Amino acid sequence: MSVQDLYQQVILEHNKKPRNFGKLEGATHAAEGFNPVCGDHLWVYLQVSEDGIIEAAGFEGSGCAISKASASMMTVSLKGKSVAEAQELFHGMHELLTGMVKEGPKVDALGKLKIFAGIWQYPARVKCAALSWHTMNGAVKSEKIVSTE
Repeated sequence: MSVQDLYQQVILEHNKKPRNFGKLEGATHAAEGFNPVCGDHLWVYLQVSEDGIIEAAGFEGSGCAISKASASMMTVSLKGKSVAEAQELFHGMHELLTGMVKEGPKVDALGKLKIFAGIWQYPARVKCAALSWHTMNGAVKSEKIVSTE
């Protein structure tokens, strides 16, 4: 199976059965995100403990398969991480999605998220994959509305 085939399989699976989809009751942080170019629109919810650990994450909204899969995989990866670690993941994903980093330890540190490594080759899709990450970053910074523009 090629990397492209694996990428497509993972995207389709998370689009069809997104993890942590739905409004998170008891969320301590939330933000709404828009991608005006393609119409993707979602909300990200986080439940952060007093000591700064993300205990739960969720999302809801509508968007393309890449947007939904990225949000699904993001929520899974955030659980148990500190807010600082979540922001490090955000920066790592930004570098990966924009092609600033294509391989090496920074990419390897992303674990399963590195499946998005080739998205930079499709500029129209970068914002789709990045929307949930920007929205999560906005939520931890207490920004209520985030846009990819």
